[in-house]
Amino acid sequence: MEKQSDTYFSYPPNLHELDLATLVSMYRERGIPKKAKPGEYFACTVTNKLIKEGKWWFGRYYSQEAWDDMLSRGSEGFPLTEVEMNVLGLVYAANEEAPRRNYVEQNCGAVSKLAYMIVNDLKEFGFLSLDDHDRLLITPRGEKALQGIAKQIYGKKFKSDMLKVEQGEITNPKIERAPKEDSEQANLF
Repeated sequence: MEKQSDTYFSYPPNLHELDLATLVSMYRERGIPKKAKPGEYFACTVTNKLIKEGKWWFGRYYSQEAWDDMLSRGSEGFPLTEVEMNVLGLVYAANEEAPRRNYVEQNCGAVSKLAYMIVNDLKEFGFLSLDDHDRLLITPRGEKALQGIAKQIYGKKFKSDMLKVEQGEITNPKIERAPKEDSEQANLF
């Protein structure tokens, strides 16, 4: 399925490099307005115009107008990305039985520590609910949010072929190692 727009939020591809404390801090501070220091400015990621105050998203700044344009219909102010679409979509597209939380977290296309926080937030925001057997269920609000982000990215109502699951590069990044040329330790004296 081909994307129709690039006007939506996305997580940086190298989040796996962050330690847990930094990732949690960055995730919790997303959307918080930040003011530039006196005599300094931010540049809006969308408009490239200088701004004194902007909403923060993983190192990027957005003017309020640009932020509002990035929000998808039905999201109720919650910034949705493809990862949230995958989480909601995996639950929505489940055929027979609601998927278990750990299955959704492992297959949503985000590093596990981020996936855990996303599922918690979607649950707290009322887009998902959890039953007694640790299975996720989508709520009517969650269905609206899913349809909104699908329409924003693909220009169509949600279909299961829009899911980007098991994105190996994101969930299990390849770590490149320097080639080992000399295995002997050099003499210091």
